[in-house]
Amino acid sequence: MTTPFPFSAIVGQSEMKLAMILTAIDPSIGGVLVFGDRGTGKSTAVRALAALLPEISVIDGCPVNSARADDVPDWAVGATGRTVSRPTPVVDLPLGVTEDRVTGALDIERALTKGEKAFQPGLLARANRGYLYIDEVNLLEDHIVDLLLDVAQSGQNVVEREGLSIRHPARFVLVGSGNPEEGELRPQLLDRFGLSVEVASPTDIDERIEVIRRRDAYETDNAAFMLRWQAEDATIRERIVAARKALGDVVVPEETLREVAELCLALGSDGLRGELTLLKAARAYAAWQGDGAPRTDHVRKVAATSLRHRLRRDPLDEAGSGARVGRVVEEVLG
Repeated sequence: MTTPFPFSAIVGQSEMKLAMILTAIDPSIGGVLVFGDRGTGKSTAVRALAALLPEISVIDGCPVNSARADDVPDWAVGATGRTVSRPTPVVDLPLGVTEDRVTGALDIERALTKGEKAFQPGLLARANRGYLYIDEVNLLEDHIVDLLLDVAQSGQNVVEREGLSIRHPARFVLVGSGNPEEGELRPQLLDRFGLSVEVASPTDIDERIEVIRRRDAYETDNAAFMLRWQAEDATIRERIVAARKALGDVVVPEETLREVAELCLALGSDGLRGELTLLKAARAYAAWQGDGAPRTDHVRKVAATSLRHRLRRDPLDEAGSGARVGRVVEEVLG
């Protein structure tokens, strides 16, 4: 199978790539929503990100990627108790998926052959401690959206089927992509994404030519192309690992807290989730830059990504939410 397109070889789309890097540094930011035209590299970037994520330690054979033997669910079959390293899971949730496929269900084969009630884990189990990716997220059926909202709120997947009552951890970074022309996202789900990015097709002719050149090289001489970009991907991976380690030592100054609060207040963002996300994103960006504290420049860099999807609609403002954030950033931060 052809390896995913290298993350570092994606032309432009710097805001989208940075948003994904920040969630890799601090998964508690809450995921990324990428909205834009078709063919702008949304799915490519998500699949490329998987190759950059540091490996995680899991109990061999555990269906929910438990880090310790004591955390392996009682219903799990085949867990060895031995700790191994595995790639961070990146799980696709396809449109039209059934609820049983998402949450897990009764293992029919064991029930018929052995007369035993056993649980067959679903996509949420596989995604625990990793990423759950939904392409065309705005077309997801309402009952699956409701299910995801419940799990995202609690961090637990609870399944009750045919006399079975199963509970397992389901903590993941939610990544969604879609085309806004095909429908809007429900506000409840929109609010669950920490960061939001708007992407568009490049308008610069040289940039478009470079996109074509790299994609053609990837398809016609894959081995040479991957060799060309593996060093750049390795550098990004090393920076992510270093930023993760440094994140706990990044100290947030009082003036940065005030800037974050003043900015969200001026924008009229609902609740306090905007402040918390902006603070986490600025701190992760400071760690990515090798800085010991988030300052005004860090806040400015991630403000639109953290807040554009949290604003109340203004029917008289045709500039878009990103431009509104930019204007208020200039007013508040100078």
